[in-house]
Amino acid sequence: MDVLIHVFVALHIIGIAALLGGFLTQLKALAAGTARFVPAMLHGALTMLVTGVALVGLDEADGRTVNHVKIGVKLAVLVVILALVYVKRDEERVDKAAFGAVGLLTVANIFIALLWT
Repeated sequence: MDVLIHVFVALHIIGIAALLGGFLTQLKALAAGTARFVPAMLHGALTMLVTGVALVGLDEADGRTVNHVKIGVKLAVLVVILALVYVKRDEERVDKAAFGAVGLLTVANIFIALLWT
């Protein structure tokens, strides 16, 4: 079971890397006003959602305690990220506020995962 959990943790990290990497690649375009949500951002967020739900299920099945409040906050942040990216994914230009919100929420989700004990 531990190997399976570690595989899902690795996939979860790959998802956050795709989301944050997609955001970082668009920073130069953001300064020019032409930033857009790239497919990697949507796919990364969806990967995070699927692997996160799987991780909670695997942890509970393995008898580990899960901080449901932390998971609920992380899920709420991810749902907002997914909503923003999904709704505006086909637009040629995304306003700076929405794009910045996705970046800020992504970084916030990372810090919640790492610092909330």
